[in-house]
Amino acid sequence: MSDTTSSNGVLRPDRAQPPLPRDRFIVAEPPDEEAVPMDVLFVGAGPAGLAGAIELAKLVRRDAEEGGTLGEIEIGVLEKAAELGEHNLSGAVLNPGPFRTLFPELSDPDFPFRGEVKGEAVYLMREKSATRIPTPPTMKNHGNRVASICEVVRWMGERAEELGVNIFPGFPVDSLLVEGERVVGVRTTPAGLDREGNPGSGHNPPMDLTAQVTVLSEGTRGPLTQSWLDWQGVGSANPQIYALGVKELWEVKGGLDRVIHTLGWPLPRDVFGGSWIYPMGEDLVSIGIVAGLDYRDARLDVHRLLQQFKEHPLVRGILEGGELVEWGAKTIPEGGYHSVPERRHGDGLVIVGDAAGYVDVPSLKGIHYAVESGILAARGIFEALKAGNPSEEGLRACTESVDQSFIMADLRRTRNMRLAFKSGFFAGGTKAGLMTLTGGRFPGGRIAVEEDAAEPRTLAGAPPAAGAVGELSVSKVDAVFKSGNKTRDDIPSHLIVGEDISPEMAEFYEHMCAAGVFEREGDRLIVNAPNCIDCKATDILGPRWTPREGGSGPAYRRM
Repeated sequence: MSDTTSSNGVLRPDRAQPPLPRDRFIVAEPPDEEAVPMDVLFVGAGPAGLAGAIELAKLVRRDAEEGGTLGEIEIGVLEKAAELGEHNLSGAVLNPGPFRTLFPELSDPDFPFRGEVKGEAVYLMREKSATRIPTPPTMKNHGNRVASICEVVRWMGERAEELGVNIFPGFPVDSLLVEGERVVGVRTTPAGLDREGNPGSGHNPPMDLTAQVTVLSEGTRGPLTQSWLDWQGVGSANPQIYALGVKELWEVKGGLDRVIHTLGWPLPRDVFGGSWIYPMGEDLVSIGIVAGLDYRDARLDVHRLLQQFKEHPLVRGILEGGELVEWGAKTIPEGGYHSVPERRHGDGLVIVGDAAGYVDVPSLKGIHYAVESGILAARGIFEALKAGNPSEEGLRACTESVDQSFIMADLRRTRNMRLAFKSGFFAGGTKAGLMTLTGGRFPGGRIAVEEDAAEPRTLAGAPPAAGAVGELSVSKVDAVFKSGNKTRDDIPSHLIVGEDISPEMAEFYEHMCAAGVFEREGDRLIVNAPNCIDCKATDILGPRWTPREGGSGPAYRRM
């Protein structure tokens, strides 16, 4: 029997997971002689990276107009998707405040949001009924905006280019280039390799880019961020923990006049999470479910839970007669205050957004923290460049300014709310209520947690019945098609699988992955790597995720 599975059927995902391949991501080599020179490079064109690039470009322009001495600064943004927005997914109801800070010259109608939250409702769900409950204070969305993060990112990219920022879509970053303790640039991932990793038609070798400062805005569970933190020995009070969100867009016959959040069914009582339904226009709704990846049932399947959710009378009444037009999934950092790295800067490097863990789970918010962190990073980088000192000491303000901002103040206020639910739904709800009433002071201290992969799992009960849950269901194969997946079938696998994967662990992987990348076939694990939509759940609980050819993965348009 594999040492990942005990004699009583308990699985330990961490024992089957390969170690982080840090030496691949941290490369102590000088950049190529033909390296593209930049001054500041943002790795990832999400809201954090683009906000940072925009703010930095504005500061450089203002400095020049005021007769400053900084001179011309080349700013680049590298993005692994073929087009901006194609790898971005969120609910999303966002706080527009940092967008107003970034663009003080614009009024609210100028932003690419879908509309203001006009009404909201929260329901406690049972399989056949729903009870409306008062909206918890942390979940109130008055004044917030419903948005498509894909559309927001594309719009931000256009604003960045207008300011002279160099946008490079289709260029994943494979490694950080370092000299001593200093990050001096990046190396991109090669393209056009065949299944065995040999150059094929359309082969493009890796490209090096140099920079005085590299900003990791690579989003949730970024391998460069993990590797740099490990290399530098930068820790946090708790390890980061995650949730998996699965989302669908439906064109419907009737509109929705409010944002809806639900608690309870179809999630088991020992699983943290919830569901949402958001209006995206007169005939479009966003629907999704989020589940913490510390769940104990090895057969829990978040994609299947969403299919069950759609059959509930409350949800079915909204979707019936409509059409599924888009599907996707993404992991979310949920550890909060205690899981934020103690230092998010180093010699030639800064970490922002989801990569740093700036997400407040009780309010279901992360986008405005990402934007604000990008703005603050840009200001710190600007001052470091002016001083000619982009060292760890020179970039210290990039961490300190966030620590002194509303980002960390908000995360501290709710620091134990998500962690309290480790003791179950009802006990967690009671503790979270006390924390809300006391502003996070009681229960105080820190609730210690383990990383998600260290949580033991059990193959409980009978396997779920094969086939569709109901008339509104979509299979994983059809769902991946709806994501717009562009991956070549003959691309090299980007997943590092552990040795001696037991049949039970293979079954756990099959249910864990929303995109059908893993299958248990008899006693074997089958890996369908081209199905991967880069949600990163596998990197958290199973085989390691690594960057692959640019333009691979989903092609989200309105997610």
